[in-house]
Amino acid sequence: MFRALREDIACVFERDPAARSRFEVLTTYPGVHALVFHRLAHRLWRWRLRWLARFIAHISRWLTGIEIHPGATIGRRFFIDHGMGVVIGETAVIGDDCTLYHGVTLGGTSWEKGKRHPSLGNNVVIGAGAKVLGPVHVGDGGRIGSNSVVVKDVPEGATMVGVPARVVQPNSGAAEPVAHRQAIARKMGFDAYGLTREMPDPVSNAVNGMLDHIHEMDQRLQELTDAVCELAGHGQIELSNFEPCRVSGVEPATPGEEASSGTANPDHHVARRDGESRG
Repeated sequence: MFRALREDIACVFERDPAARSRFEVLTTYPGVHALVFHRLAHRLWRWRLRWLARFIAHISRWLTGIEIHPGATIGRRFFIDHGMGVVIGETAVIGDDCTLYHGVTLGGTSWEKGKRHPSLGNNVVIGAGAKVLGPVHVGDGGRIGSNSVVVKDVPEGATMVGVPARVVQPNSGAAEPVAHRQAIARKMGFDAYGLTREMPDPVSNAVNGMLDHIHEMDQRLQELTDAVCELAGHGQIELSNFEPCRVSGVEPATPGEEASSGTANPDHHVARRDGESRG
């Protein structure tokens, strides 16, 4: 038991840069306290001293704000950072080198007896406020994003985010879409936060859709401009920065120039002649 305690204290220094000394960790970290209580309660649970095990778990919850059922199986070098509001159910199984943050729930979805809580592999990290519900399995190296709700198995090394949580998968053709989104965002003069599809956020998806639509319109406008210029014998003209194309070096007239030019607006002269004739 003391060997496990030394490992539990040592792993804190690897995962929490705020830890300064072993004495500080041993006396001020509720995650370590909850784990010490649980190891004692779990041993009593296995000896079938169920009431005493539950009572120790109850005292631990009262002191640390972390509720771990004494029937839960927890591996080595387990770390609960901050810890307030963490709930771990009776049939939960946690592997080695796992990390949980505050507000995490490893809960059940059924009132039936038997396996009803999650199982975590090794090196699993679950972010603050995440909920892993039911007898699901989180593979080795799995990552659960903060405030996600996981109700299905997580593959090894995968990252799950969202409600309900979905696997974040790299986009095989991500280089070109990200490049054109960044280019359009720069033209429009804003920093687009929805440049990738890695996070399934509805606002990001909406921004991505608008940028993709603008990119497609740009391409079609370029094709139309090239076709018109080719018919006029001027060759291809590149669109840049959303400016009108300049054919044969002719600058587009501004409203002021149109007003000062005698031939800029034929309708204006027609209107004047009509007025003079009425006069």
